[in-house]
Amino acid sequence: MTTVLIYLLVVFAAGLLSLAIRLPPLVGFLAAGFILNGLGVPEITGLDIISDLGVTLMLFAIGLKLNVKSLLGKEVWLTATAHMVGSVAVGSAFLGLLAWLGVLTVSSLPIIAVLAFALSFSSTVFVIKILQDRGDELTLYGRIAIGVLIVQDIAAVVFISISRGTPPSPWAFGLIILVPLLWWIFKRFDRFGRAEMQALFGILMAFVPGYALFEYLGLHGSLGALVMGMVLASYPGANQLSRSLFTMKELLLIGFFVSIGYTGLPDPQNVLVGLLLLLVLPLQGIGYWALLWAQGMRHRTGLLTGLLLANYSEFGLIVAAMGVEAGWLPAHWLVTIAIAVAASFVVSAVANPRNTSSLSRFANRLRSRPPEKLHRHDRPIPIADAEALILGMGRVGTAAYIQLSGEYSMNALGVEHNPQRVVALRRDQFNVVEGDATDTDFWDRVAQNHRIEIIVLTMPSQHANTDALRAIREREFGGTVAAVALYQSDVEELHEWDIDVVVHMYGGAGRDLADQSVEARRNQSR
Repeated sequence: MTTVLIYLLVVFAAGLLSLAIRLPPLVGFLAAGFILNGLGVPEITGLDIISDLGVTLMLFAIGLKLNVKSLLGKEVWLTATAHMVGSVAVGSAFLGLLAWLGVLTVSSLPIIAVLAFALSFSSTVFVIKILQDRGDELTLYGRIAIGVLIVQDIAAVVFISISRGTPPSPWAFGLIILVPLLWWIFKRFDRFGRAEMQALFGILMAFVPGYALFEYLGLHGSLGALVMGMVLASYPGANQLSRSLFTMKELLLIGFFVSIGYTGLPDPQNVLVGLLLLLVLPLQGIGYWALLWAQGMRHRTGLLTGLLLANYSEFGLIVAAMGVEAGWLPAHWLVTIAIAVAASFVVSAVANPRNTSSLSRFANRLRSRPPEKLHRHDRPIPIADAEALILGMGRVGTAAYIQLSGEYSMNALGVEHNPQRVVALRRDQFNVVEGDATDTDFWDRVAQNHRIEIIVLTMPSQHANTDALRAIREREFGGTVAAVALYQSDVEELHEWDIDVVVHMYGGAGRDLADQSVEARRNQSR
């Protein structure tokens, strides 16, 4: 019990210190692992299991929000494949240079190529964690990044299978039948009702037909959890299921970041080589940026995607462990790559702030293409003759749209970054467009459109609403700005931006309930 208490104290203190210096808490969790290891605190039993549980639930939750069609575009598979080939070439050249200078003890070309391949991957856990913190999983750049990660995961499964000489079972082809069958069987899972039953069902799906079944068939278990999430993604209860797993998933993921510190204690040589490997990261980020620009994406999309994916993956640790176990890689390489992975997380955390406004402004200074030459999913959001903008077309946003367009006869336009929701709303005759409301290019055009009178911010994440509000204030918008907030602290933060109207979601619902109750009583008394 004492060891657990020490873990809690060190991990919490490190996470708190990270927040104090304006870094994501996960940087502190990474540091906590190395601190605990350096202090000689033994690794708690089951830390690796906790780590696996967190990663599996995270991928399952991401699957709940994904649309398979969005992952089949050329901007995903071509970008991932071309970048992997280019990264292996650049990485091999860099490692070869270090070996020639005597910095590395590895000189075999095949080993250098394998290490370069392992270092060409981005961290699925880290990237998705950043996207979730921003609430950007369903934005265009978020979908591209997740698609690239999935392609990389498939490549990792193939590599591990070949390396171990254990190809996937022939029964794996049965998943082609089993997955649609599970989709049909559980299509009404949202009727389970109680939150604890929904959460338990989600865990069951993630770990039994997901992780365990895929592992048994010779495939990566985490890939199975992602697939099972995608099986349930199209059903009404998917968002509620994702929310019910959120806290548990976040706590278990801490185990993943802490466990990296227990890979081994570094010596000066490990630290030197690990930090030198960071010099390749800018080239990786630029590679993604250039590939997406070549396919018609805007600079903003390429920049955000490139920065997000410019880090090393835990897959590098798996390859290093396999090499050490097989005897073709010195044992110190495991610690060296652990240093490189952990350091890349720190660098990437700094390069990927929650507020993307500054990155958007930088991208907008670069030479742009005419709208007709841009990728169809990355063209400017059309505003036309809208008088009211509703940003975030969930339940609250949809209700605001109906009230503004129906009760007040305003020409309303909804902006939503979830393509599936956009299709559904258009089917119901809503005037809604797909777009990212934190894009500064969008706000430049809003400022130039003098017909807009009201802007309503109903996006699910507070920082997205404050980003939009900051952009609105910077452009001196003269109309009315309103927002909804979930917590009282969010209400206070929005008031600090001198917003015109802010409604506390629960408080507003209570007032509306009271008003309707009194109105109903008056009608009964007549």
